[in-house]
Amino acid sequence: MNAMAKTRQIVECVPNFSEGRDKAVIKQITDVIEASEGVKLLDVDPGEATNRTVVTFVGEPQAVVEAAFKAVKKAGEVIDMRRHHGAHPRMGATDVCPLVPVSGITLEECAELARKLAGRIAAELGIPCYCYEAAALKPERRNLAVCRKGEYEALPEKLADPDGAPDFGARPFDEGVARTGCTAVGARDFLIAVNFNLNTTSTRRANAIAFDVREKGRPVREGNPITGTIKRDADGKPIMRPGTLKGTKAIGWFIKEYGIAQVSMNITDINATPLHAAFDEVCRAAQARGLRVTGTEIVGLVPERAVIDAGKYFLRKQNRSTGIPQEDILNIAIKSMGLDDLRPFVPEEKVIEYLLDAEKDNSGKLTALTVKGFADETLRESPAPGGGSVAAYMGALGAALGTMVANLSAHKPGWDDRWEEFCCWADRGVELEAELLHLVDEDTEAFNRIMAAFGMPKNTEEDKRLRSEAIQSATLFAAQVPLETMKTSFKAFDICRAMAETGNPNSVSDAGVGALAARAAVLGAGLNVKINASSLKDKATADALIAEADKLMKDACEAERGIMEIVEKKIME
Repeated sequence: MNAMAKTRQIVECVPNFSEGRDKAVIKQITDVIEASEGVKLLDVDPGEATNRTVVTFVGEPQAVVEAAFKAVKKAGEVIDMRRHHGAHPRMGATDVCPLVPVSGITLEECAELARKLAGRIAAELGIPCYCYEAAALKPERRNLAVCRKGEYEALPEKLADPDGAPDFGARPFDEGVARTGCTAVGARDFLIAVNFNLNTTSTRRANAIAFDVREKGRPVREGNPITGTIKRDADGKPIMRPGTLKGTKAIGWFIKEYGIAQVSMNITDINATPLHAAFDEVCRAAQARGLRVTGTEIVGLVPERAVIDAGKYFLRKQNRSTGIPQEDILNIAIKSMGLDDLRPFVPEEKVIEYLLDAEKDNSGKLTALTVKGFADETLRESPAPGGGSVAAYMGALGAALGTMVANLSAHKPGWDDRWEEFCCWADRGVELEAELLHLVDEDTEAFNRIMAAFGMPKNTEEDKRLRSEAIQSATLFAAQVPLETMKTSFKAFDICRAMAETGNPNSVSDAGVGALAARAAVLGAGLNVKINASSLKDKATADALIAEADKLMKDACEAERGIMEIVEKKIME
């Protein structure tokens, strides 16, 4: 059992449906998505000329896949491709259905989900599917244009050709396929749409900067670099001088509403070019042309990691510790890149993870309480929160105190050459605090599982058997959670000891209090391991849990004693 806090897995899905004019049809499809549990519909963008609607929704992987399947099913029912005409290339009622990793999940994992989704669509709905981009089963089909070659009108011929057969659901062109067409299911990286504001009104100069940095670059010219004849290769194609940023597309334009020119960029590979790297490079290219970037405008939504990574990047440039609360890191990113230059940047409206969290009801979580609220909830006659949750919270405070000393040390005058040393300790402390705060609520959840098991019916022998098994399972979990609290809290001793030995001597007492809190956390959680393990029928498992808890309790007392000796000595110096 691993009760540590884990990065939440979030996937975005951006299906394109071949209907952009009939609002009633579009609503039938989006209603299915909105009714799907565990996903949030973010955007519906219909196009009259293209007769196409781009829909964006997010959620945890399985919830997104299920909602996507239902949307494809509904689109196949309400859109008849035999009557479809529009300006955009298309081959099916659901033309494309890409899955996009946002957090806690890799592109390859999304690709595997996409392949399974394509197989299910073909098997259960009878809609032939091609897999493209990262999900492609054939190298040439990474390119969507290859999958969609000839569009809907070419399907009869394509489906009859073994080389053109879909990856899933190969079948002759019949009445069913005539109605639904085919669907391309894929996986691609998250795309960040961002505009960099310039202190100029010149579109030409903004374009020049865009051409300097975008991956495609600019055409090589003979003579004058602006008006000279474009050089071409043997096939007559323009010879290009690549720009400096991989995985980016960019142009310059003038925005009348703001009275400024911007470099408008799509970052298609945020691993190759993070947001902060694009910002710095556009700043450099602008300065080389006598211009300044005055701010940044995020168009649409952005993953949390893009702004957090940016905040940490700018902190490191300042030789400052990154082991600080996440909201502080976020604020550094906002101010460093001028994300609030044109209008306020509201993280709860622009960061995908925060947008999803805003939808959740956290009112029942202990970690959502104030300090006084937590204490008041503890003193009430209700059995939860109990010693296990309080122990986890003491562990979090112990880690936080050690981290505080690390951050004070990193910022101490005259210690500038040691900031990275203390930053590493602070980063570890932030991770421990997050894990232990997660365990605060996990311990209460463990108690709730036991109560639920005891509340199960016991009318028949089968009822009694199932109830007994559930009680034992819940009791085991209730012993494992505080054991995890013990192990995690014990790690705080390393930080407190290092800070007592090498940290800011003016804060050595704080390192000592951190060690005391960590010891209390380990011993307190140990008592919870023992009381729950003693109720287990599996005595071998119970004995193993208790033995591990006893060793951790003994080691914690020794670790705390050693740190306090260091603290007392430093105070007396």
